[in-house]
Amino acid sequence: MRKKLFAANWKMFKTPAEATAFTDSFLPHVANQSKAEVVLCPSMTSLGTVIAAAKGTQVKVGAQTMDYHDNGAFTGETSPLMLKAVGATHVILGHSERRQYFNETDTSVNLKLKAALAHSLIPIVCVGEHREERESGQTNEVLKLQVEIALEGIDAAAAAPLVIAYEPVWAIGTGLTATPEMAAEAHKFIRAEIAKALGAERAASTRILYGGSVKPDNAAALCALEDIDGALVGGASLDPKSFHDIIRNGCA
Repeated sequence: MRKKLFAANWKMFKTPAEATAFTDSFLPHVANQSKAEVVLCPSMTSLGTVIAAAKGTQVKVGAQTMDYHDNGAFTGETSPLMLKAVGATHVILGHSERRQYFNETDTSVNLKLKAALAHSLIPIVCVGEHREERESGQTNEVLKLQVEIALEGIDAAAAAPLVIAYEPVWAIGTGLTATPEMAAEAHKFIRAEIAKALGAERAASTRILYGGSVKPDNAAALCALEDIDGALVGGASLDPKSFHDIIRNGCA
């Protein structure tokens, strides 16, 4: 039985004070919910404050990216050791915006995944196709390559914490959402690719989230599908009530 997971990706929003205010407002909404794991992913400057605000609760806190080196002369980067030291439990890897604006590649995602697993961080690995790739019938080809390279050299037993997030790039921040049928097809395909890389048992236990204009009014339909195990939520996670409603509806 795969427990649902809902992760809030705040991107480059919220000062530390705003992040703390969100967390203080949000926590009472989910204090008694046990159907899903909940993760807040603030910017690096707010990581410590959100971890402190969520201390003693079931809500976990993750980073939006990390470097794969433990340390070194990499100005501006944050290592897995640093994330662990401040109390982060999760990390988003390979988000389409990281790929688009900061030149992350399938290969660098693979290196980051290995580092995250080595340091007991729960990785949320993002995959997804662009609009032109979907329209030209290349969705499965793109997903196959992204999953295949991300999981190259990964041991099936070590990959137990792995989470995959399917985020069609054309649906991120656009208001467009994959239909339940589109999402179901992509998630089923991704699970089959995980099985090829890590075996059927690991594929069956791996959670695959949907991301891309997830809102309270579409969360139930998406999360009711067999292969969708929760959501990675962007804009709609910036408001405490909106994010709570997504979790509530997605667990209905």
